[in-house]
Amino acid sequence: MSPRYSREPMARIWTEEHKFATWLKVELAAMEAMAQHGIIPEEVPARARAGAVCDVEAILEIEKKTHHDVAAFVDQIAGCLGEDGRYFHFGLTSSDVLDTAFGLRLRDSADLLLAAVDELLTVLKHQAYAYRDQVMVGRTHGVHAEPITLGLKFALWYAEFQRHRTRLEQARKVVAVGKLSGAVGTFAHLPPEVEATACAILGLEPASISTQVLQRDRHAEFFVSLALVGTGVEKIALEIRHLQRTEVREAEERFAAGQKGSSAMPHKRNPILSENLCGLARLLRSNALAAQENVALWHERDISHSSVERLIAPDSTILLDFMLGRLTRMLKNLQVYPENMTKNLHLTHGLIFSQGLLLALIKKGLSRDAAYRLVQRPAMQVWEEGGEFAQRVHADPEIVKHLSSDELASIFDLKRYFRHIPAIFARVFGE
Repeated sequence: MSPRYSREPMARIWTEEHKFATWLKVELAAMEAMAQHGIIPEEVPARARAGAVCDVEAILEIEKKTHHDVAAFVDQIAGCLGEDGRYFHFGLTSSDVLDTAFGLRLRDSADLLLAAVDELLTVLKHQAYAYRDQVMVGRTHGVHAEPITLGLKFALWYAEFQRHRTRLEQARKVVAVGKLSGAVGTFAHLPPEVEATACAILGLEPASISTQVLQRDRHAEFFVSLALVGTGVEKIALEIRHLQRTEVREAEERFAAGQKGSSAMPHKRNPILSENLCGLARLLRSNALAAQENVALWHERDISHSSVERLIAPDSTILLDFMLGRLTRMLKNLQVYPENMTKNLHLTHGLIFSQGLLLALIKKGLSRDAAYRLVQRPAMQVWEEGGEFAQRVHADPEIVKHLSSDELASIFDLKRYFRHIPAIFARVFGE
């Protein structure tokens, strides 16, 4: 399994070690900004970068006494810096560090998710072209409608995940923000210039205005975007589940050698990967709701959002990263059964051509209702009595008096349904 699919890079972002390392990055950027603006001696940041060492165990031990994680972190790092420790966390409040570091971690998570979406898009495009001309029946309400191709399904999913990618890019921009505005957002102890410089060092945008915290509508947008991407994953997985049903079996998940589908029934080949993805999407949506609950805080800040974010941030980002990787592999290895697609296409004995016949009669001058009733009569006979739709149409004097044999042959020609596929693909893929 490749490193991309190990999910380790995403999980690493949410470790305790990386959390404290990111806090330190914010603190050092603040010190550099303060030195550039003459608030602390200009030589202090270099010494701080050389001397600061995050000792996770020591921080956690100090926290047992302070009952405050940022205070414990500050005490531990300041202790490494000697006299320069007086300038560490100078003029800052805890949320200056927490929220700015959170922006860094969400930004980096978004970058990994965007890379995962790109991998999925590559597979979707490949499969769209591979099955562009693979004819199958389209279904509405679960009932046979008109012919489509499997490639069109993949093209549709590709277009949707292009939109999901755009949403993720926007969400990344919205959360890639920092703030060093102090206890209630007034810059009482450090000027806005320090915030702007520190954020530039970190590659973040400074918030135009904040309270003690960045406003949580930003984070709600991020988690809603993740939930939408997860729902897109679910949409594809649900389709695979339907296509794998025994009565359909037009496509199915790869069934590995030695795999067992059931502890009781040796014949079973279940869509377990797709079912898993559908279930996990529900968690992403519930986390998105929790993120929206975080938007309304008391006055300039309370702490009710913090406990929620400690759970949903790692859970949602790691979860979606996993889901995207699983879906990518599943679609890449999808088993397709063209013979079943052909068999199912003809299950309704040609009823899928009914609309073409309807429109041809309208073109001959019949009212829509009159044409509809003419076509519905042999169609209902096929549903109820069997036989081929085309044969019943050819035997219907009320229809053949309007349409010649050649015209009827054209109506029942599958090629008519796919003449615009190149145009659709050009719209989707720009080629």
